[in-house]
Amino acid sequence: MGDGLVLLLAVLVSPLAAVLIVVSRHRPNVREAWTLIAAVVKFALVASLLPSVLAGEAPEITVLPLAPDIELALRADGPGMAFGLSASFLWILTSVYSIGYVRSENEHRQTRYFASFAVCMSTAVGLAFSANLLTLFIFYELLTVATYPLVVHSESDEARQAGRRYLGYLLTGGVALLLAIALVYSATGTLDFVPGGFVAEHLSGLELGLLIALVTIGFGTKAALMPLHAWLPRAMVAPTPVSALLHAVAVVKAGVFGFVRAFGFVIGPAALADVGADVVVGTIASLTIVIASLIALRQDNIKRRLAFSTVAHLSYIVLGLSLVTATAWTGGLLHIVNHAALKITLFFVAGALHCGPHFDYVSQLNGVGRRMPFTMGAFALAAIGLAGLPPMGGFVSKWYLVLGAFDAGYPVFAAALLLAGLLGAGYLFPIVYRAFLLPAPDHAAPAPLVHEAAPAPAGADVAPGSGRGAVGTTADPDHGDHGGHDGHGDHDDHGGHGGHGGHGGGRFDEPTPLLVVPLCLTAAIALLLGLGDLLGFGDLAITAAQAITGGGA
Repeated sequence: MGDGLVLLLAVLVSPLAAVLIVVSRHRPNVREAWTLIAAVVKFALVASLLPSVLAGEAPEITVLPLAPDIELALRADGPGMAFGLSASFLWILTSVYSIGYVRSENEHRQTRYFASFAVCMSTAVGLAFSANLLTLFIFYELLTVATYPLVVHSESDEARQAGRRYLGYLLTGGVALLLAIALVYSATGTLDFVPGGFVAEHLSGLELGLLIALVTIGFGTKAALMPLHAWLPRAMVAPTPVSALLHAVAVVKAGVFGFVRAFGFVIGPAALADVGADVVVGTIASLTIVIASLIALRQDNIKRRLAFSTVAHLSYIVLGLSLVTATAWTGGLLHIVNHAALKITLFFVAGALHCGPHFDYVSQLNGVGRRMPFTMGAFALAAIGLAGLPPMGGFVSKWYLVLGAFDAGYPVFAAALLLAGLLGAGYLFPIVYRAFLLPAPDHAAPAPLVHEAAPAPAGADVAPGSGRGAVGTTADPDHGDHGGHDGHGDHDDHGGHGGHGGHGGGRFDEPTPLLVVPLCLTAAIALLLGLGDLLGFGDLAITAAQAITGGGA
């Protein structure tokens, strides 16, 4: 099987899985099996392309002609491989985590949930391997639409409002991006990606400035550049695995990856610098970094604190990509991967805290680390990485970013990155301190809290009789601490799983291994990324950065 066909199959395996998930809606175990099988197959297909890309090849396939000199085409190069490899691997762990989460929470409409997840990953990998700007745009917009059912999954008024805001921002960004594509094609007659860019020979002055503004708005909505960020904290109403998808694997990473393609393969870093856009975009990114970090300090809700942290760290990447130096670009490309492993760990921990002791606020976490040592130990490792400290992968990418800012002659940008590291420690380390060094409150151990199952919404896919297990009590034998069972054919769609069991004796012990194992593995990956060139990510980033910038400062 040729590499081009492998590329196509890597995109198509997830939609096929979505169909099989829907067909298996009455059999929860089978439905979850399709989710896991598709995730593993997708990663295997993507990983099989790595040797060719590391050898300097660029496997490609034309899927469909769209217009003269424009095709729906896929190509695997260094940046695309780094994004596709990290997203597909993390999807495996997110799938395992999602199964544990929806079982613990008895989530309704689980079939829609898993099918939407599969479609999202198809669009993310298609975006990673897009060979031209129009192909990227198609997958970029499909990702927005595919993620919407996950954002509004709870079907509450708050979720629907968040979904409207989500679509409003991201579809508006899509309109700006479509105008940018029209401008590029009318001026150059092509949309194919070229390392270093290709529009500088055709556009200059105001026209080039307009193009830069349009792509900054178009990709800045998903990348949450301020003031285009307001949708992201609101989207935290979604289930925690969806938050992990939004922040680490797909949606916001699609935004910063769009900057990789626009600044590196369409406009070019040199053209950005020629019109002073490196300073403008770098300043916007630096302000976003600092302001979002300051806002994060004030958040008591764990997921909102992590959301503003994401806003800041995405701008780390945008800042690096706005500069003309190979070191800055290396740091930006590496931070796409490093931030993914670090941030998904933190959101996995947030979900484990919600499913276990039902803690959603920083102020509730006193002493929890001694009762959930694996979960909070993983949080501590990820916090060290996001603060930019060794030996985590976050230190490596931040090192390159700071060096790149100095190489470009902008020490003020380097100062913003260093300040953000201090602020990151300020909003993450107190959580670690509370968890491990402060005593648990006296009211943590007394009378058990019993959560009665709420009536499922109409059309819910939860099996009759299922409910959450009691916290602090022995689980009901009908629905506590049981794995999934197949549903019954007379219902549309079933969760088919019992709730989490009791923790006994007032102790908030580790939740199900389906939650704890993935977060421990992502923390370990973040550590390995700091200790060596895991899967060649460093080589891919350095080679791509040199090709895009000409290898110079």
